Amino acid sequence: MSRLLDLLEEERRKLNQLGEASLKQAIPLWDNPEVQEQSRRVDELVARVSEIKARHSRGVR
Repeated sequence: MSRLLDLLEEERRKLNQLGEASLKQAIPLWDNPEVQEQSRRVDELVARVSEIKARHSRGVR
C-alpha cells in the first residue's frame, strides 16, 4: 500500500506541474490532452487506493 501511495503522490505532482505549465501558457486545463491523461492516471490510482482501504475496513470489522 505504501508503494501505491508513493506512486499516487508522484503522479499528483506531475499533474500539478502539467497544470501549472498549461495555465502559464494560457491553455485551459480541459483543452490540454497531457493534463487530461495525467488526470486519468491520478483518478485511477485514487480509485485503487479507495478500493484497498474499503476492503481493509470491511475485513477489520
